[in-house]
Amino acid sequence: MRRRILILASIVLLFAGGYASRAQVQTQTPTRPQGQPQAPARTPARTLPPSPGPAEYGPAKGTLIIVGGGNLTGTGIEEKFIELAGGPDAKFIIVPTAGGNRNPKDGSLIVYKEENVIAPWLKRGLKNVKMLHTADPKVADTEAFVKDLREANAVWFNGGRQWNIVDSYMNTLTLKEFHKVLERGGVIGGSSAGATIQGDYLVRGDTSGPNVMMTAEPNHQHGFAFLRKSAIDQHQNTRQRWDDLDDVIEKMPDLLGIGLSEGTAIIVKGDTFEVMGRWKVAIHDNQRLYQPWEKPYYVLSAGDVYDMKARRIIKLGIGATPARRPTPEGGL
Repeated sequence: MRRRILILASIVLLFAGGYASRAQVQTQTPTRPQGQPQAPARTPARTLPPSPGPAEYGPAKGTLIIVGGGNLTGTGIEEKFIELAGGPDAKFIIVPTAGGNRNPKDGSLIVYKEENVIAPWLKRGLKNVKMLHTADPKVADTEAFVKDLREANAVWFNGGRQWNIVDSYMNTLTLKEFHKVLERGGVIGGSSAGATIQGDYLVRGDTSGPNVMMTAEPNHQHGFAFLRKSAIDQHQNTRQRWDDLDDVIEKMPDLLGIGLSEGTAIIVKGDTFEVMGRWKVAIHDNQRLYQPWEKPYYVLSAGDVYDMKARRIIKLGIGATPARRPTPEGGL
């Protein structure tokens, strides 16, 4: 009888211990609010190899710096652009065309003064920097216009409206020379509209305003495809554009949607990129299976390295944590 009592007591203690362990696990597992985007698993400690084979997304040579807009002071992004170009003594071209070709009130041409356009870059110590701009695609198709571009190590596109850049340079000799900058190992960078123009499909290309994600205007549906098979959006944080690429990727599931926050960039080499800057990058991938409670995108942080061809994170940034929904102010 005493032996039976001891056996029963042991069984009770065993079940009690198991229940306590499960309860402890449950209290230690954080719950995620409904509707919050979930990042891919951040548990692997190893660095995965990039996809084999030729580049399908980014340039085979050269580098892209694609920035979500905003103030870049303190991010190191502009300094990285200069470094990758070969330093302050390299040859730089600045393209202000996204700022507008004609005044909306009277249709007169907007005049850009080179000294004003290049002044911020001269302050950063550049020794050889020039402006490139025209509102006339016929001019952009001439040898005289691309003379300086042929020797450039780096090109930077300023912000504004991306369809202005298309109107000036699409299907011209200038566009060919932009691509040749990459072919010879140079750098192309840009912020805001200068980011979106680098993609394949041109979001917010409608001339009526930036709130139209997918324009019906056939001449404003394509970017310069420095980053192929992609659609790039910007200012996703302060302008609350986190969900705006969802419809684009649903209608064109072969594209990779990349949304960039202000002060944040991706540094693209071949089919991989690294996140740099102060905030987040959203990846809209319609080929990925999402749970019903998830947003159809996930976010990457500074230092994360992403393989666009394999559509996976191959290296985690230092101090990486699971994604949390940003607030309009940029906090967590």
